Amino acid sequence: MDRRFPMTRAAGLDHLAAVTAYLGRDYATGRNADPGPDGEQATSALSPWLRRRLVLEREAVTAAQEAHGPARAEKFVQEVFWRSYLKGHLETRPTLWTNYLAEIAKPPSSGLARALDSATSGHTGIACFDDWAKELVATGWLHNHTRMWFASIWIFTLNLPWALGADFFLRHLVDGDPASNTLSWRWVAGLHTRGKAYAARAENIRRYTDGRYDPTGLNERPVALHEDEPAPVQALPPADQPEGEVALLLHVDDLHPESLPIAPAQVRRVAGLLAHAPHASDRVRAADSAALADALTRAAAHFDCPAIPFDEGWNDGLPIVAAWAPVGPSASALPNCQRLRRPWDSAAWPHATRGYFQVKTAIPQVLKAEGLLF
Repeated sequence: MDRRFPMTRAAGLDHLAAVTAYLGRDYATGRNADPGPDGEQATSALSPWLRRRLVLEREAVTAAQEAHGPARAEKFVQEVFWRSYLKGHLETRPTLWTNYLAEIAKPPSSGLARALDSATSGHTGIACFDDWAKELVATGWLHNHTRMWFASIWIFTLNLPWALGADFFLRHLVDGDPASNTLSWRWVAGLHTRGKAYAARAENIRRYTDGRYDPTGLNERPVALHEDEPAPVQALPPADQPEGEVALLLHVDDLHPESLPIAPAQVRRVAGLLAHAPHASDRVRAADSAALADALTRAAAHFDCPAIPFDEGWNDGLPIVAAWAPVGPSASALPNCQRLRRPWDSAAWPHATRGYFQVKTAIPQVLKAEGLLF
């Protein structure tokens, strides 16, 4: 299967239109099956555009519900909200991200370095895992169910640190998102839902790969990892509301400037800030760069102002505003500025302080805030 993802808004909307017919019951019943890189998959593969907000969550949800109705589109809608939940959860527990960065910065021992090389190059002797490692590096993509199996084998069968596995994913996944990636690895490890680890089971792998793989020797009764101190919950700071003339700074976490809640401010200059995850691959860097370039072109046309390089003095003394950057590289790299939070996030994130159920039950409230029918 061609796993090139053109990182433009137009390409994202075309892809959404192409997969909308499958976002109902076909998605709900088929999304767990991974037919391999050359097979037809029931997942939407919208995440590279959603991750950068080249396509908005509300646009994906609207397309699914209009095509299939709320009941049949429910599973897809819930999966879209998983992304919002994980962003909100990390936003209220930012130390989970800084702790992760500290872990991946530690020099590995010689033994660990050899084990990591075997795992990331696909030479462990576990056929499915080795194929998935090679597929990830070659394509920048893995099926969502496969990501869970891979993480479980990494942590509980190969006994490798979860943070280094999360780093491997974030380096290569073209849809790699700091919150979704970090917290999903923690979920598999039993650190997110404390005490409940995810087990990669041979029968499950055999069933959902249509018998392509039948691994042996997996740890199918994993013991959840443990942390001494849970991360403290922090309150969400308020969003800003700019006024007057401003300079808009774009970043790869939100590249739909046309719909940002900027009014009544007037944008007079636009620039873009590129901040990649640590060790990001050339493919990921190229995707981020292409996405930002597309957004800058659209922003210049929409606001009828120049899009200029980001350097000292680019804003010409104007107050800088930016879309809210969730915890991650963009947030760390942003200069002092006013941050604009979308109604979608303002409605979803306050419910993300514990488990997903809180956000799941708040879905009608979020959709109402977006002016969508449920």
